[in-house]
Amino acid sequence: MEKQLELIRDQQKESWNIFSAGWKKWDHLTMGFMKELGEEILNYLQPGGNQQILDIAGGTGEPGLSIAKKLNGGKVLITDIADHMLDVAKEKAEGNNILNVEFMVCDACELPFDDNSFDAVSCRFGFMFFPDMQMAANEIYRVLKPEGRFAATVWNIPEKNFWVTATMGTIMRNMNITPPPPDTPGMFRCAKPGRMKEIINKSEFRDYNEKEVSLTMNAGTAENYWNFMTEVGAPIVAALSQADDQMIAKIKAEVFDQVHQKFPDDNLALDASALVLTAKKQ
Repeated sequence: MEKQLELIRDQQKESWNIFSAGWKKWDHLTMGFMKELGEEILNYLQPGGNQQILDIAGGTGEPGLSIAKKLNGGKVLITDIADHMLDVAKEKAEGNNILNVEFMVCDACELPFDDNSFDAVSCRFGFMFFPDMQMAANEIYRVLKPEGRFAATVWNIPEKNFWVTATMGTIMRNMNITPPPPDTPGMFRCAKPGRMKEIINKSEFRDYNEKEVSLTMNAGTAENYWNFMTEVGAPIVAALSQADDQMIAKIKAEVFDQVHQKFPDDNLALDASALVLTAKKQ
């Protein structure tokens, strides 16, 4: 792997490990927020029987743990680049007595598996952070068995994801932060129309389909929302670390003002939009 890709990978690993405690703390909120996307993945993969299924960038365990519950004699292997995120997933598996699941730290761009190893592959919100998305798609294709199914989700355009832009947009505006180059790993890297179709088709998948799914983050109060975003959002925390107390207070007040304009009763139901991507191996 080229040194630049290795650097991105190492930065991603460090960041996700640092924020694993936040993701564990807010697991109930995030799992409810993203539940519909997990259901979309399961509906397409149709897991069952003794299938061997790979969940890439599994983080704190979903959709891998839900997939494992559908199997009878089969197994799910949940991978992630961050071992501390997988520690959270292991705790959840043990707590729910899910025994047919294993965990492995590895890079999606260099999967340590033989060709034609898995009946299906899932990847919820991993693609936009991979050092090289084409390499990852090629690897997923390689490890799938013929006719194997692949399902992934990525975030849609910023304009349809107020749950992110209410905070990040305010930070960028106040701190004059220049948006990163389009191919830099980040939330909306995969949102450009046609981009994921090009990548998946280039890997020789067939029957590519893309479906938009609208979501709602029921964050409760503005304070609850602010705490969530500043405890799980690496780019947000990185930006705020460069601000003094006065600037942070100004940004927080403007974020609160934005969300209260939409939700004056302080019962936040924030808009979100994701794309569900599905395809089959030849």
